[in-house]
Amino acid sequence: MSSSPDLSPRERLLGDLVEHLAAHGLADTSLRGLAAAVGSSHRMLSYHFGSRDGVLVAISRHVEQQQRDALAALQAEPNADPVKTMWEFWRRLADPALWPHERLFYELYARALRGDPGAEPFLDGVVTAWIEPAAKQLMQLGLTRAQARAEARLGLAVTRGLLLDLLATGDRRGVDAAMKRFIARYSGESRLA
Repeated sequence: MSSSPDLSPRERLLGDLVEHLAAHGLADTSLRGLAAAVGSSHRMLSYHFGSRDGVLVAISRHVEQQQRDALAALQAEPNADPVKTMWEFWRRLADPALWPHERLFYELYARALRGDPGAEPFLDGVVTAWIEPAAKQLMQLGLTRAQARAEARLGLAVTRGLLLDLLATGDRRGVDAAMKRFIARYSGESRLA
């Protein structure tokens, strides 16, 4: 579990919860069950996150931030090709190790869209936090800022749709083929080989 001395107690606890979710999933685990699984108490989880829903939203936001950080790292590589970066990032997102986090993501998204008060905070930034990082990459391909922002929103929708498809069908070959066709819009398919 997380033990870096540079992290606050909340950040260490959140890291432990993220690791637990990746290894075991959440199912219908109670706040007490989550606390026990990471060697804490339900009072500490309540203090840091407010509720079980607060824990779930924090986990999902944390994982989303990790993915944005990973995208930034790919973009920062010397001589990074924006099109190849798109493909590498897709491969990262489609990794089965992320599936428990992605299932939580879609569960929270659905609950928040239904107006569930415990999940509604999840919607804050769920789209907008991705627009600038993706637009930055697309502007490297010569798109204007407005075009890049529109394409970023489209790319986010396609990516999330294909991830949902992957979780529902398990058809990695099919979703990879669809993503390759989508990315090929930005250059010749030979760049993805």
